[in-house]
Amino acid sequence: MNTRKRLTAMGIAALLTATAAAVAVPSPVQAANSLSMLGGDVSSLQRSLDLGVKYYDANGSQKHPLDILKGAGMNYARLRVFNNPASGYNNPSKVLAYAKEVKSRGLKLMVDLHYSDTWADPGNQWKPSAWANHGIAQLQKDVYDYTYWLCTSLKAQGTTPDSIQIGNEINVGMLWNEGKVSNSNFTNLSLLLKSGYNAVKACSSSTQVIIHTANSDSVEHLTWFYDGIKNQGVKWDLTGLSYYCFWHGGLDALYSAVSTARTRYGKPVVLVETSYPFTTANADSQANSANGTCAGFDASWASQATMFQYVQNTVRNAGGIGVFYWEPTWTAVQGNGWDPYNMNGTGNGWDNQAIFSWSGRVNPGFRWTP
Repeated sequence: MNTRKRLTAMGIAALLTATAAAVAVPSPVQAANSLSMLGGDVSSLQRSLDLGVKYYDANGSQKHPLDILKGAGMNYARLRVFNNPASGYNNPSKVLAYAKEVKSRGLKLMVDLHYSDTWADPGNQWKPSAWANHGIAQLQKDVYDYTYWLCTSLKAQGTTPDSIQIGNEINVGMLWNEGKVSNSNFTNLSLLLKSGYNAVKACSSSTQVIIHTANSDSVEHLTWFYDGIKNQGVKWDLTGLSYYCFWHGGLDALYSAVSTARTRYGKPVVLVETSYPFTTANADSQANSANGTCAGFDASWASQATMFQYVQNTVRNAGGIGVFYWEPTWTAVQGNGWDPYNMNGTGNGWDNQAIFSWSGRVNPGFRWTP
């Protein structure tokens, strides 16, 4: 199929059949397993609403965006936490405030601890400035104290997290350089992960601890990491993965990663990040972070909705329990830029991945499905 040609209803159905045959992905009415964690990372939403951004449902009626997402099937919100970001957003006080909004809308809460003042990802895991000169012994205490304090603060206001990530996309460790995995030595990272796990459980035994990597591209990468921490005695409750088809490859890679993680480690698997572009155009001065499309798809509303269904079907059939869309509400608006050190002076590289148009209307075909 020409990936630049808009997918027709007949083309979507045919492609669903082909994909199902290739990776054993069931159609939406042939679910092999139910997804209980149907989520979205809405970390930028608080800032957008403070700036006066408006959101509209498929009929053009203005509503609170969390209500629109909930109406599309979302039952879980993910909020990232930076330790002390220059922007003043996604810091603990802002997250504490927005956790109340999330819970008041009837949604569960996942807290994503970056343990940094800025973005943490496979290529960036820098210590927060307050911990810059701390060695591994002090960093263990830092992780425990910070995690316990934030969790108990959320608990005290009646918004106990349902799950907490100890780090974000920690493919080769966190809190570099002390917590970086070098020469397959997982000792220091494991000490930090144990501190985080113990802090969460001391705060709330029912809160599930997630260890999150972006290793859905390769079973070899995935097993190298999770074998490494398991062999050091690290405990966790949920295995978290990121998957973006334009970076990580086809759905067969996702299926293999989820099914391997589930069977090898005996823990439920959640895809805590995924997305797909509805356009390759750009709404602001910031270049798009990703313009790539995937085999059989163009960049359109129909493709975005269908790819999300494919991803959910794949995770479901591989035995996973949840899928989270990354930043569905992050439309382009002046003042809500990507860089916490220059939020007003940078744009949004994700405006083509949101599920709301640049005028604020939701993609009418987008659904979370159990």
